[in-house]
Amino acid sequence: MTYTFAPVDKDDPRHLQWLAQIWNAACGDELTISLRFVDFNLRPVAGEAKAGVFATVGDEPVGFVLASALPDGPSDMRRDSGWIDAIAVSPAAQRRGIGSALLAWAEDWLRSVGCTVALTGGDMRPFVSGVPSELAVEAFFHHRDYVEHPFGSVVWDVARDLSGYETPATVREVPGAVRPAQPRDEQALLGFLATEFPGRWRFECEQFLQDGGRVSDFMLLWTNSGVTGFCRLTFEDSLWPIERYYPYRLPRPWGQLGPIGVARSVRGQGFGAAVLDAGLRRLRDNGVNGCVIDWTSLLEFYGKFGFRPYRQYVRLTKGLH
Repeated sequence: MTYTFAPVDKDDPRHLQWLAQIWNAACGDELTISLRFVDFNLRPVAGEAKAGVFATVGDEPVGFVLASALPDGPSDMRRDSGWIDAIAVSPAAQRRGIGSALLAWAEDWLRSVGCTVALTGGDMRPFVSGVPSELAVEAFFHHRDYVEHPFGSVVWDVARDLSGYETPATVREVPGAVRPAQPRDEQALLGFLATEFPGRWRFECEQFLQDGGRVSDFMLLWTNSGVTGFCRLTFEDSLWPIERYYPYRLPRPWGQLGPIGVARSVRGQGFGAAVLDAGLRRLRDNGVNGCVIDWTSLLEFYGKFGFRPYRQYVRLTKGLH
């Protein structure tokens, strides 16, 4: 099969449609993406470089790859690692060498922007947090020298129906209050994240607010020390497309929770459980039924709140020498 590469143009509506069509054909109904999702994911964040190509046969796009890196990102984010954001080939064009060529193109591009490591998924606007296990394509990457991530290769999305959610008996009162953030709380939230969770969570929060996301999508734990914990919620009308969490097997309305964290000084004392419970009750009280907590390895912790494994991902990496 003779194919050529053509650059992805994020401003061309046809390209957004092609990306969604190819991905959906390759990945199936349970991993369907919308045009809104594609449009959002192709918007670069501050300091990011992003590129992609289509593989075309004649005039027909049959595959694509997207890659990104943070060559000019903040100092507390790694600049030597880049991401294979998404790669897909239409079923009729698979096993023709197109996927291998697309992946090689993305690796060369990552090298050109200074990356020495490639990661599968988990980029700043992720399509997936790793390789979805249900697609059974890990061997494709293994054959091209990708190996399991050294800091944990398997992560999960967990989920439950919140319509009958009640606070577990194990959640105890803590000396503080958890409430939705208000516009006046932005600097307190960012200051807390800069101190307790520098790096990705702080950077994502900044980008979320700069892009026009609602600060009230965050729940904040206030104690005598100020902001001591947080979590972010996603509703169907939030800035981040809810489709990012592939909630299609769950009852609507859909919602999501995460990330979530508390200050080092109070960890292990029940504060995290209190924040989680408050976030779940707010989702429930706003009519959310199907709820996803994404990209976690804490199955036992979330299991205490009725969450069960929903989707598994394998995180793979490759040195770009």
